[in-house]
Amino acid sequence: MHNSHSVSSKQKPPQRLSPIIVVLNQVSVTTARQLMTALPGSQLYGLVGRTTDVDVSFTNFGDTVRQLYRDGVPMIGLCAAGILIRTLAPLLTDSKTEPPVVAVAADGSAVVPLLGGITGVNDLAEKIAAVLNVQPAITTTGKLQFNTVLPDPPTGYRLANPEHLKTFIADLIAGTSVSLDGEAPWLMASNIPFGANGRRTISVTTQAILGSSDQLVYHPTSLVLSIERPSQFTMTEWIEVMIDRLATAHLALAAVACIAIPKTPAGAAIAGIGAGLNLPMRLIEPEQLSNDLNDLTVINSDENLTIFSDTEPIDPNSIGQAQGKLTVVGTGPGSKQWMSPEVRATILAATDLVGYHTYLDLVKDLSTGKECHGSDNRVELDRSRLALDLAASGKNVVVVSSGDPGIFAMAAAVLEVLDQEAKPEWQTIDLQIAPGISAMQAAAAAIGAPLGHDFCAISLSDILKPWEIVADRIASAAQADFAIAFYNPISSHRSWQLTAAKEILMKSRSSTTPVILARNLGRSGQDVQVITLGELVPESADMRTVILIGSSQTRVIPRADGSSFVYTPRSYQ
Repeated sequence: MHNSHSVSSKQKPPQRLSPIIVVLNQVSVTTARQLMTALPGSQLYGLVGRTTDVDVSFTNFGDTVRQLYRDGVPMIGLCAAGILIRTLAPLLTDSKTEPPVVAVAADGSAVVPLLGGITGVNDLAEKIAAVLNVQPAITTTGKLQFNTVLPDPPTGYRLANPEHLKTFIADLIAGTSVSLDGEAPWLMASNIPFGANGRRTISVTTQAILGSSDQLVYHPTSLVLSIERPSQFTMTEWIEVMIDRLATAHLALAAVACIAIPKTPAGAAIAGIGAGLNLPMRLIEPEQLSNDLNDLTVINSDENLTIFSDTEPIDPNSIGQAQGKLTVVGTGPGSKQWMSPEVRATILAATDLVGYHTYLDLVKDLSTGKECHGSDNRVELDRSRLALDLAASGKNVVVVSSGDPGIFAMAAAVLEVLDQEAKPEWQTIDLQIAPGISAMQAAAAAIGAPLGHDFCAISLSDILKPWEIVADRIASAAQADFAIAFYNPISSHRSWQLTAAKEILMKSRSSTTPVILARNLGRSGQDVQVITLGELVPESADMRTVILIGSSQTRVIPRADGSSFVYTPRSYQ
């Protein structure tokens, strides 16, 4: 086995999501709704106080537009082009990965593609212009002169040498002759004046050709790598085998549409090779393997791996099913500012959202076009089974938790079901956990640094564990002088546990110990109070409250405005 071949680690192109239409006044809403008829999955964002009948309302135009841009979401702004340019200017760094951005006149009389020449902005502008019955103001020279954008080939083709584009296009515009080696409908339908003996060449081939400033190379994704016996090698070894086999056949990795593996436990063990090679992974039931690939031509085969080929690009979705993905995310305590970019991007890319009804409502503005599976707060294991089953069917599933998913939340529930029931089909799932800001972190930050030294977190709910265990843990934490974060302190069905917890604490803590009550963190009605342990009563809290109990070292610093800082010093005095 040769080890001289390496896998490219180039940055992945941005994921093409449904566009967001941003409007600043009610006049633009009608035009926006007209555009949405041609843009499946699109959403309408409108400025608070100036728009009605929108999908999502926002208060700050700049923050909203910049966040959408960071998330890689295509944007259509029904506003002056200059507003969008000035707003996004600080973020403009890489034209290869930026999402499409289009400016549209409020009355629909003008369509101007601004950003994303490599990521489809001209196609989006033409689609919008067709709805409005106007001509888009496309300024890309190649598009105007040749009716195609060479940096942004259509789905099914990959450009092998983008580093040579600038020189090649400049020569083409200057009139240098060009020949076409191979076939591609999109090139043959363009206005490029191909000739038989051109000084420059555009090649369309599955062969591994590097290209140069004289030769652009496009690889049609018309190959499939089918693994026959997945248990023969480890995942790392399989990657080497496939790279080596392609090199031996002088075939380009970029010409591979997907990798097909049997939907078996052995196949599940190597399911990560898709991500390792930046290629789609398709799972095929063993009895369906020959049917799904029957129309393709075998060009290289042994008992472990077969390379199939077609005469035109292959749609990976036509083969088997996608490898399912399940991500358990934490959205933070409430405020959208506390949601990480990773979590936002994960939710936007999902096909299905699973969660407690209240938590799904918190991400309603990100859920358009997705299947939402809401349930009661007390069915965590059932919710986990549903999410795992959806992912096993090839869906991209996100389980939504508030706070951090690994702290009294859904990550443990999903793993518990996976551990105890272990369905074979679940083993093929790409399972990830995306962290979030926990409620205790947000509560601590709102008042200072009460968790600045050793601390622990305890749930006062006795639904999933006996109260005796909860009581023992409170006593141990109090005796060890931990600062303590109490989750689930009280509910309509549990009114006595907080009083019982206080009685245990009072055996080891002074009645003057600082206590922070943090309610509705990051949401409307946020309230953070500082009281003493002696003042703590059940009426102080509800299920939306996180309670922080100070240690013997925790201090309160009065402020001039009557409020206080609370902190626990790093050193004992």
